[in-house]
Amino acid sequence: MNTDKIIKNTTEYVKQELKSAEGGHDWFHIERVFKNALFIAKKEKVNILVVSLAALLHDIADSKFHKGNEDIGPRKANDFLSKQNILNEDKEHIIQIIKNISFKNSLDVGLQKFSSKELEVVQDADRLDAIGAIGIARCFNYGGFKNRALYDPEVPPNLNMTKEEYKNTNAPTINHFYEKLLLLKDKMNTDTGKKIAENRHEYMEVFLKQFFSEWNGKIKL
Repeated sequence: MNTDKIIKNTTEYVKQELKSAEGGHDWFHIERVFKNALFIAKKEKVNILVVSLAALLHDIADSKFHKGNEDIGPRKANDFLSKQNILNEDKEHIIQIIKNISFKNSLDVGLQKFSSKELEVVQDADRLDAIGAIGIARCFNYGGFKNRALYDPEVPPNLNMTKEEYKNTNAPTINHFYEKLLLLKDKMNTDTGKKIAENRHEYMEVFLKQFFSEWNGKIKL
C-alpha cells in the first residue's frame, strides 16, 4: 500500500470535485482541516491513513449543498475509496467518520452514535476551522451565499434546535454564533483541540462584543 500515492490521488480528486464550491467549504477548507488533523494526530494513537483520508473526504458532498441529502457524501467517498488500494476495514472506518462528523448529528438524540479516536481527531480539526478568525469569515461568507441578514434583533437565536430545524434554518448570520460556533469549544474531543479552541473562542467573543457595540451606535473616539 503506497500511502503517499493514495493521499495524492485523494487530494487531486477532492480539488477537482470542489473547484466550484462555496468559499467556506472549498478545497482550502479541506486543506486547513487536513493540516489541523495531522497536527492533532501527533498527540494521539490513531491510524494516520484513516485520519488523513477522512479529513480530505469529509466534505466531498456536504448535504447543505445537495438539498439536505446526507447519503451523497458517504456514497461518493465510498466509490472513490473502492478504487484505491486500502484495506476494506479502513474504508468502512472513513465512511463512518464522514457520516458522523457533522455538528448537526449531535442534535439528533435518536441517532446511534459511532465513535473512534480517528473520528475525534478529524471532528476536532473540522470544528477548529469553524471558529476563530477563519470561522467568522466562513460564517459570513455562507450567510452571504444564502442571502441571510447579518443580524435581526427581533429574531433571537434558537438554543434548542432539533436536527431538522438546524438544517432548515434561515436565521440571521449572527445567530449561528450562539446556535453553533460558541458551543464548539466545549465539544472538543482531544486535549490539543481543546487548547487551540480556547484562543479561537476568545477571539469570537471579542468580535461579537465589537459587533454589537457598533450595531448599537456605541462610538468610541
